[in-house]
Amino acid sequence: MENKDYLEEARQYGYVQDNEIWLKPFMNYPARKVGEVKEVEEESLQYFAYRFEMFREKVNALLKKIEESENKGSFLMKVMHLKEQVEKYDALGDFEAIYNQLSQAENEIKASISRNRDKNLNAKVALITEAEELQDSIDWKGTTEKLKELRQNWIKTGPVDKAIADEIEERFRNAVETFFTRKKDFYEDKQSLVNRTIDKYRDLIAKAEAIQNSDDWDVATAKLKEYQTAWKQVGGNLPRKTTNDLWNRFRKANNHFFERLKNRITQTKTESKEKYFEENLSKKRALVEEAEGLVNVEVQRAVPRAKELQAAWKTVGPVKGEESDRLWERFIIACDKVFELSSLEHYLRKKNMGAKIAPNEQVTVRVNALKDFIKSDRQELEVLETNLGKLADTPGNETFRNMLQSKIRGFNRKIKTKQELIDLIKNKQVAGSE
Repeated sequence: MENKDYLEEARQYGYVQDNEIWLKPFMNYPARKVGEVKEVEEESLQYFAYRFEMFREKVNALLKKIEESENKGSFLMKVMHLKEQVEKYDALGDFEAIYNQLSQAENEIKASISRNRDKNLNAKVALITEAEELQDSIDWKGTTEKLKELRQNWIKTGPVDKAIADEIEERFRNAVETFFTRKKDFYEDKQSLVNRTIDKYRDLIAKAEAIQNSDDWDVATAKLKEYQTAWKQVGGNLPRKTTNDLWNRFRKANNHFFERLKNRITQTKTESKEKYFEENLSKKRALVEEAEGLVNVEVQRAVPRAKELQAAWKTVGPVKGEESDRLWERFIIACDKVFELSSLEHYLRKKNMGAKIAPNEQVTVRVNALKDFIKSDRQELEVLETNLGKLADTPGNETFRNMLQSKIRGFNRKIKTKQELIDLIKNKQVAGSE
């Protein structure tokens, strides 16, 4: 689509009002603001039409995937998410058509899910029938393997209608548990099996106690985890008191070692974390000091360097306590001064059409220009504060309130920065005259 087509698309579905770009109402959705005119109205409209084209391509790509996929149910949440975006996506275009496409896809997916649930029900009924035929078997080993296989197939089989899910789950579980309860009762009568099980547990306990005070942390950790896995695999059916006594001894040895390991890790992390914060503090202080020194550097070199410092700041990790906020405030004001000085020089060049200002007028012209900027900023600030004061104190206005408060803080900082620049320029004049 060419730019003129984007512009026609944008004007078909949107309009500009008070330098703001609005999407026309559609379906049950009212008109809403999607952006602002940055410089040229046509270019801004084209931009939001282009955003819509990107959104449409995203929707079409998803619909194509759904069409080509056998497991359409896995795309349901993605379709519903894109439908929600129709209400709030900042673009200009035929959102109603996209909404209808997504609604159709959603309905088809739900129908597919329903068909799959009927298919799953037939499969689970067959598994229940087979499990019930095996529940009275005395082939302990063979039936155990078969029931494990049935259980895995049950898990792999997808869901059924919620109204009957509990009922068929109960039938399958009862059939499986009936067999394993009978098997358990049979093996509990074999005292020799009980004795072998106890010996295995006692061997693991002795091994765990032998390394519970070890300082070879990695090796001991690996061994204890190996013993824990082996403990779970021992199995057997022992009297409850015997099981508890054995387990308590084994757990005590494990807990003793891992508590020592935990204290070791905590100590190491604390030392490392403190060092990390100190290094970050040193780096940020250095960035602040260099940024504050840029007001004395030629603007053409200061501006790119300020941008480099801002990029470097983002790579530095956090700093503890109030020092973090103070450093950030100093840093952002220092960078703002550089950019304000750059804007001032640009303004003076434009105003004087390249003419040079007499040396004795340099300070006066710059101070007056900054005062004019401050006056303009205060006018903007007054409008923002007035709008904030008129805003109703309701939850629905919270986002807009936060935006206004953020802009007010920004203008206050701008005014403060320009005032400090005025003082700096005046002080330089006094120092120069001395």
